[in-house]
Amino acid sequence: MEFWNATTIMEFQLLGFQSISEWQNFLFVIFLFFYILTVIGNIVIIVVVTQDHRLHLPMYSFLKNLSFLEIWYTTTIIPLLLANLLFQGLPISFSACMIQLYFFVFFGATECFLLAMMAYDRYLAVCNPLHYSTLMSSEVCNKLVVGSWMTGIGSGFLPALMISKLNFCGPNQINHFFCDLPPLMQLSCSSPFITEIAIFILSIAVLCICFLLTLVSYVFIVSSILKIPSGSGRMKTFSTCGSHLAVVTIYYGTMISMYVRPNAHQSPELNKIISIFYTVVTPLLNPVIYSLRNKDFKEALGKVLKRKCVMYSV
Repeated sequence: MEFWNATTIMEFQLLGFQSISEWQNFLFVIFLFFYILTVIGNIVIIVVVTQDHRLHLPMYSFLKNLSFLEIWYTTTIIPLLLANLLFQGLPISFSACMIQLYFFVFFGATECFLLAMMAYDRYLAVCNPLHYSTLMSSEVCNKLVVGSWMTGIGSGFLPALMISKLNFCGPNQINHFFCDLPPLMQLSCSSPFITEIAIFILSIAVLCICFLLTLVSYVFIVSSILKIPSGSGRMKTFSTCGSHLAVVTIYYGTMISMYVRPNAHQSPELNKIISIFYTVVTPLLNPVIYSLRNKDFKEALGKVLKRKCVMYSV
């Protein structure tokens, strides 16, 4: 992937968390731990869903795609963050920065669409159980998954292309731990007004619409749960849906607060904290909330582990 750049700046310097240099080693251990847990947790989900035929259902197909996405989403951000914590002020080339920006937007947008599709899937399962197998067949599920990935791929091009066409004449220090949109636009020597408007519209189209679809789905789910006569049944379903909605709200809420707002007077340190939630925290929470709180998945995980233990003992 090549990007046009008509400036003298050929590389940037990511400042990361240099303002709290005394915490660098501690942050390195914490982020490395989170990254390892995220990758292992999502790989486990992919393996279990693939190997257990009982989980070859639309719900788990969405979950497997989400897990695959989370691995690459975090890998786009965290390894560079870890390297910057060890070797402060590492340079990153202009092209590498644009490539990271593209994949960040691509994976982030795809996750928004997948989360919306997963909420729609749960809406059909809870509110239209008799027609669920027809409305959410394997063919429909596959089309929704492919559509989410294709839309995400397309969403990444506009921000990366428009940012790459801005003029950067110095300074070249990005006050963030990855090549994100707001700090890059703040470094531009040319007016980023058109770029800001285009990214703002794209953010509304992706984040707000997906969040609204997800929220509406859960409103209908909750209204259906309230009609369940059994108190224990209501509590169990509320617990599961509440956990899903909490993670979704954290992800969408932090993303919306970051990108669907004016760029003026933004605190760089606050931006970093907000970014940690949608680049580090939610990718770790997703495998826990969507799988380990699921009875069928836990049973399948137990069988896979037992099978592996027997195989290795033999």
